[in-house]
Amino acid sequence: MPPVIALRALRQDHSMEEAGQKLRRAREKLNLKFRDVEQLSQAIGERRGNPEFAVLISRLSDIENQGTVPSIYKLYSLCCIYRLDVNEVLAWYRVPIDEIASDAGLIEIGKTHSVGFNPDNGAEALLPISLDPGLDLRRTSFISEMVQRWGKLPLALLSSADVRRFRYGFMGTEDWSMYPAVPPGSLLVVDDTKRKIQTTGWRSLSERPIYFLEHRDGYYCRWCSVKDGTISLIPDPASEASILNFQFPGEIEVVGQVIGVAMSLDPEKRRRTRF
Repeated sequence: MPPVIALRALRQDHSMEEAGQKLRRAREKLNLKFRDVEQLSQAIGERRGNPEFAVLISRLSDIENQGTVPSIYKLYSLCCIYRLDVNEVLAWYRVPIDEIASDAGLIEIGKTHSVGFNPDNGAEALLPISLDPGLDLRRTSFISEMVQRWGKLPLALLSSADVRRFRYGFMGTEDWSMYPAVPPGSLLVVDDTKRKIQTTGWRSLSERPIYFLEHRDGYYCRWCSVKDGTISLIPDPASEASILNFQFPGEIEVVGQVIGVAMSLDPEKRRRTRF
């Protein structure tokens, strides 16, 4: 094995051993013996109807002393028994739960789809928390040159709204149907309490409600109109996409109204491909 690869493997094994030692300390703080954990985990397995939840003495010894990684079922049982937060324990094993959204952002999915990430799992954003007192907020500025200190804030603090009450979608990187109103690759904030199609009340297309819809073939993000049992999914005229018609209700479901859009301003990521 080449030296670099060997060093990487050694570090990985060391981190697994550290996680096992933390689990051992958690067990010892509760004065639990190996046999206690085995019996308690077997009770969880019986309740769940799955013997995989049981942590046998030999397996627990390997987890604590040999750096063996527990299965998701056994990890669940250990967190239940030791009263540990499962996300924290996953972090001990170098599984960065709070980075799932940013890592997912590295992967481009062509189709528009729903996002199931929980925004209330401790995710943070890097923000400027100390600015040059001479900054004039009324003028457009290159803020990077004015930042004196950066820090992390929970994403839930970025808005007065309760982010947990909304659902999230993602405009596929190959979905140009609402361009330029909603560019491909945009993150969509969806209010699923607003599922009734609004037919009037806007003064321009920029004010017209956009809806997120689920069909058996996938998801759509469009303006909508309903008439005589038919719902029409209307694209942005500049996109040159076609209007789609479905029987409604029946063939398609309105997930909710899009109330927020986060988009990339990188021209390389927004460059349009003509078919």
